[in-house]
Amino acid sequence: MGVRFMLFLLALLTIAASASPAQDSDASFEARKVVYKVSPVYPDLAKRNRISGVVKLRATIAPNGSVRAVEPAGGNPVLLKAAQDAVGNWKFAPGPDETQELIELRFEPH
Repeated sequence: MGVRFMLFLLALLTIAASASPAQDSDASFEARKVVYKVSPVYPDLAKRNRISGVVKLRATIAPNGSVRAVEPAGGNPVLLKAAQDAVGNWKFAPGPDETQELIELRFEPH
């Protein structure tokens, strides 16, 4: 009976942990619209080695829509610089405050 109780508690904690981010999220949050986008240049090293994948970036957007900073949030380091260079030249819709946007760029060799 002790094992069953522990399994029940573990299952309950797992469900509670997975539900908690939804409670913390702001339902009114809406990503800022991109009004000008620059495509990343596929790095030669990545082309030669047929490296593909998703690069995640966290961009800080000024109220006027310009990109203030781009920080890595995940992805292959070979693709990271190209992704950062491209997103650094994007332009977003103006907004009342500075915001942070999570951006994902997919790289696939052709």
